[in-house]
Amino acid sequence: MSTWIGIDTGGTLTKLAYLNEQQELTLTVFPSNEMDLVKQWLEQHPQVEEIGLTGGRTEQLRDVLKTMKSIEYIVEFEATLKGVRYLLEKEGHTIEQSIITNIGTGTSIHYMDGNQHMRVGGTGIGGGTLIGLATIMTGISDFEEIKSHASLGQRGGIDLLVKDIYQGMDTPIDGNLTASNFGKVGITEQLDFAQNDILATTQGLVGEVITTLSIQLADQHNAEHIVYIGSTLTNNEQLKQVIEHYTVLKKHTPIFLSDCGFSGAIGALQNIREHNKQ
Repeated sequence: MSTWIGIDTGGTLTKLAYLNEQQELTLTVFPSNEMDLVKQWLEQHPQVEEIGLTGGRTEQLRDVLKTMKSIEYIVEFEATLKGVRYLLEKEGHTIEQSIITNIGTGTSIHYMDGNQHMRVGGTGIGGGTLIGLATIMTGISDFEEIKSHASLGQRGGIDLLVKDIYQGMDTPIDGNLTASNFGKVGITEQLDFAQNDILATTQGLVGEVITTLSIQLADQHNAEHIVYIGSTLTNNEQLKQVIEHYTVLKKHTPIFLSDCGFSGAIGALQNIREHNKQ
């Protein structure tokens, strides 16, 4: 593997990106509350000489590593942009202007125009919200388990749809749109709901809030494309479907990158590579 590595210390997950012996991009991940595992991994890979570091828990990892390696810090938003541009090119997308919606523990939204970017919004709704609400309502706190159950659930018995309000009348907008997330609870006699349905509906709430905000910001900046990234989307087809459906409905083009949770780590790695080429 190369002597450089990019690390993104997120609120929930710490992501690593590096090039293996064949110069192929390789990715791995650790829980952010177990930074010692990152140190152990680096001890097992003594060929790593320089670390590109970014993310909100940077200082925690610095404390764990001490002076173990040479560290080059890059601001998280800069790292994310570099990573997104790398992945867009890798996957054959040729866009210069877009909204970038980064769904991590919370959600940060940026406007990208060429190599320039600015943060244009965000929300506390994100993967942390999903896990928190799932834990409170169902007792399930493992993210993989949440995704698995949600993929099997149905939202129709819990969400109030536009057509539910109009009841047979012509609707002024698509009748299948959500009029109120969780809106049927409390106006029906049903008190007991299946875990799968609760979790599917919770993901629907998270996805629709994030997508609505992203679309509004895309409209403000005349951006057709919205690039959705972040660990919350990894192997999460149900959430992607919620986001894609509403984005397309509002006449924007969603892009989901394959390695969507590693943009920051990839960007931190790219930053080191660029500096060493100078």
